[in-house]
Amino acid sequence: MEITRRTVLTGAAVLSAAAAVGIPTGAQASTTTAGQAQPAEKPAPVERWGMHEIVLSGPDKGNPFVDVTLAAVFRRADQAITVPGFYDGGGTYRIRFSPPETGEWKWSIESNVRAMRKSGKVTVVDPSEGNHGPVQVSQDGYHFIHADGSAYHQIGTTSYSWAQQPEDKVQKTLETLSTSPFNKIRMLFFPNVPSESVDPFVRTGPGPRDWDPTRFDPAYFRRYESRIASLLQLGIQADVVLFQPYKADIGFSDMARADDERYIRYITARFGAFRNVWWSMANEYDDNETKTLDDWNHLGDFLKSVDPHGRLRSIHNKNIYYDARKDWVTHASIQSSGAAMDGIRAHLHRQFALKPVVFDEVAYEGNIDARWGQLSGEVMTSRFWNTFVGGTYCGHGETLNEAQSPSTSWLGQGGTLNGTSAPRLAFLKQIMADGPATGINALQPDWGYDIGGVDSQYYMKYFGASTPTEWNALLPSGAGASYNVDVIDTWNMTVTPIGVFSLAKATGGAQDPARPKIQLPGSPWIAVRFTRI
Repeated sequence: MEITRRTVLTGAAVLSAAAAVGIPTGAQASTTTAGQAQPAEKPAPVERWGMHEIVLSGPDKGNPFVDVTLAAVFRRADQAITVPGFYDGGGTYRIRFSPPETGEWKWSIESNVRAMRKSGKVTVVDPSEGNHGPVQVSQDGYHFIHADGSAYHQIGTTSYSWAQQPEDKVQKTLETLSTSPFNKIRMLFFPNVPSESVDPFVRTGPGPRDWDPTRFDPAYFRRYESRIASLLQLGIQADVVLFQPYKADIGFSDMARADDERYIRYITARFGAFRNVWWSMANEYDDNETKTLDDWNHLGDFLKSVDPHGRLRSIHNKNIYYDARKDWVTHASIQSSGAAMDGIRAHLHRQFALKPVVFDEVAYEGNIDARWGQLSGEVMTSRFWNTFVGGTYCGHGETLNEAQSPSTSWLGQGGTLNGTSAPRLAFLKQIMADGPATGINALQPDWGYDIGGVDSQYYMKYFGASTPTEWNALLPSGAGASYNVDVIDTWNMTVTPIGVFSLAKATGGAQDPARPKIQLPGSPWIAVRFTRI
């Protein structure tokens, strides 16, 4: 999978070559000798939704993070996209662009440093296999889809500070993710549990708040972006949480507005061209005592304005919901255990948000003392099924470990998964993939149906912890067509076909007059699926 194409400008020399950010691509990388770039015979192309990186040499005196302005305008036909650059330390500056269309893009650099005002062009070709483009909101406004039109059914997890752990722990996490069902992971940018001793800002003294908000430490950002690049190779979305209320003694999330804006501008310039990045403005935003609702509104609008790649954006609550209808929010990220207890309650949140809803925190599978980390694998799996039937999405987390400590669990540091829900979520992911590519919706919930699907095409009824031995199979619609019907054991991961049902109009909906009832096994975690023939 292609990650990056790079154009390096050192003085007057120009070269183009393939290089990855943190990981190799298999293409030959560029080299420099005694400060001179070795020019390539022909600029290398970049694939659509890949990354084109322009590298420049510039001032390293004073404070380049503040003193130097840098951006490139990329033009193709009637399109013009202004992409900000960033300082990467050691006199090196970078501009990263993820082209949304194929063809020839011409670029010109705008800067207050005359020597960096360069121009050039890049040829953008069709994406390679596995590159489906960034995830975006689907046309119906309630689901997700890749930019190339292929389906994306979110099965997410949370591991707050896995990216800040030592390399061996990081590799263990990536190994675990590579065989897991998860296609999105929520991850804090600022650490909240014990991690490697590197800070995002330059230290000025030994005290916890002795750091300079105007000077970033590029080493911290390089390490983090290597984690994003590794996730991209695994096909996993990186849901980057920008602020959080933890470790308040350090104060990274308590900066003044001007410092917040500088940080957001830098992190979007640096990470935004990765097509697998999502932005989460904050984790438990309402638990931060130094920012008001006006601050969050402002920062959300600011994030949207400075991200030329338009990545997905959300904000996560603790007790007070944020108004997801605001223009800067692309989807609702909600913490709620109760809303995931049945499909109708999950659906109601979508009605309020009028956007896709991801219940990123519904409590966690685990064994810790805190009530939010005590779910069984069965209950965690059930909450995914409830939100699925409600036309929404769910998030996983695990606090299960021998130390019974959230900070050293998967939730805190990554590593390995020790619970029982993950294999069942892989089964659900396949069920979703076998269903409508656009996702399903709650069907006529106001009339008491707890059924998800697509009218006259697909229906899913989930019984949760109840143990019925039969079901009066009355659907909200679907008359005049025949359906294959399956009984699904969501815990034992089995699908049992029970035949073809031909639906006709009935009082209150549609039903097969020859087979009005379906026999069920009398065990929990059962679903019934109707798929139109």
